[in-house]
Amino acid sequence: MDQPAVTTRSDLDEFLGVEPPSRYGRYLKWGAVGLGVLLALWIAWRMIAGSGGEVSYATQSVKRGDLTVTVSATGNLQPTNQVDVGSELSGTVTEVFVDNNDRVTKGQVLARLDTSRLQDAINQSKAQLASAQASVMQAQATAQQSRANLNRLQEVYRLSGGKVPSATELDTARAENARAVAGIRTAEAQVAQARAQLSSDQTQYSKALIVSPVNGVVLSRQIEPGQTVAASLNAPVLFQIAEDLRRMRLEVKVDEADVGQVKQGQRATFQVDAFPGRTFPALIERVDLGANASSTSSSSSSSSTSSASSVVAYVARLTVANEDELLRPGMTATADIVTTEKRDVLLVPNAALRFSPDRAAAGSGQRGGLTSVLAPSPPRRGNRGGASREVSIGRGSQQTVYVVGEDGKPKPIRVTVGDTNGSETEITGADVKDGMEVITGQLAAGQTNEKRGEQRKERGEGRPDSGPDGGNVAQPAAPSASGEAAAKPAADKAMAAAAPQAAPDGDRAARRGEREAMSPEERAERRAKWDAMSPEEREQRRAERRAAREAAGGADGE
Repeated sequence: MDQPAVTTRSDLDEFLGVEPPSRYGRYLKWGAVGLGVLLALWIAWRMIAGSGGEVSYATQSVKRGDLTVTVSATGNLQPTNQVDVGSELSGTVTEVFVDNNDRVTKGQVLARLDTSRLQDAINQSKAQLASAQASVMQAQATAQQSRANLNRLQEVYRLSGGKVPSATELDTARAENARAVAGIRTAEAQVAQARAQLSSDQTQYSKALIVSPVNGVVLSRQIEPGQTVAASLNAPVLFQIAEDLRRMRLEVKVDEADVGQVKQGQRATFQVDAFPGRTFPALIERVDLGANASSTSSSSSSSSTSSASSVVAYVARLTVANEDELLRPGMTATADIVTTEKRDVLLVPNAALRFSPDRAAAGSGQRGGLTSVLAPSPPRRGNRGGASREVSIGRGSQQTVYVVGEDGKPKPIRVTVGDTNGSETEITGADVKDGMEVITGQLAAGQTNEKRGEQRKERGEGRPDSGPDGGNVAQPAAPSASGEAAAKPAADKAMAAAAPQAAPDGDRAARRGEREAMSPEERAERRAKWDAMSPEEREQRRAERRAAREAAGGADGE
């Protein structure tokens, strides 16, 4: 068999009709590859050179304004005077004259019990009274006869000079007269007894008519015609009547950590689930001195241990105007009690008091340059080592805020803090002035103060520079402006690698959706459990949530 002919590249090009490659084309290809390598090296150099640029900070202005400090508590609305109407008698309900929501007046008949037996008792008492009255008349006649007989014997005795009648006959006549007089008194007592019995029977008869003791509104009706009422030591409740729903009371439980700030006469506002977005005014009427303690228990799923604790709260009563009668008894309300109001004071965001330059530098990462962009650190979440520090914002304590100095670095300023509402704090100090820009955090790449504020509003967060638990969210440091355009391809890769950083917003959105899906009763129950926690328990719960987010962030980073 013949061996196959060897086909060279030139033969193949000639067969296909293709011009053989020139030496110039090969030079052009290698030149393009070299140019690409040089461009990549130039980008890397710009990134490394830009890593030493200035860091941008998020700032907010110190402002003069009014500060309102509130204490939150939950409770239920109640009528100012609610009367339980019952029955002292046992019997069968024959008629019911009112229903729920009916307005009633004092003395109005609400229901009637069977009165046939009571009427029989009244008739019997009337007969006994008539018999007793007849006995009185009979006793009076007997006494009159005995008196006349005694008078006749005494007259005969006088006319006979004491000869007749005998002394024994006179004594007998006197005794009979005395017995007749006593018989009158006995008969009169029997009349009084019969009258008392008749009055008692008539009173019992009147109790068969269930009447309203006050002017008001029927809140509930517990009986129906034909139902049997069994009275005992505790009278059964047949109706509940609210005296006046135009004025109500709100009883809330104030945590022992906050009760020292709540006093009689303070203003408050509250909301109910029935009217979302609407607030109602109220006024503190009193704060109970006695504590209302309740026990709570908790268990660990990872172990068989469980613990129980006692939560102490104090009941505060608030008066509520309800002229339009929109509010109803039993509604669950969340009240904000105004404990402190200050006018025209210097206010600073709490994020400024938590900012720390050292932690900001650590949170931005120290690898720098091309390495920090192409191989970014796992995303930081919440308040775990970012630009924030743990501070105790106690009234009268000395704290530090930072401003951007002339060299672009944070400059510390000592201030004295006053009251706080959770998002802003009153400050005083010789070096702090109205309008001064204080640092609240570190900006991310390509981010500005305005853009950061818009992003936080879109996420629905309450205030700038605060994480879901009130701490600052760590942001990566921004590269220099000169290398920003050249670093765009690498930055795009870095942003794609750092995509899990959006998880906190997703978590918050999921939690928000979960809360919106809850019923009003479930939200009230969760709110009540949160209000019942002590400050230490609340901080522990926040720490557990941060740990869970940290674990999720580590998994995303891996």
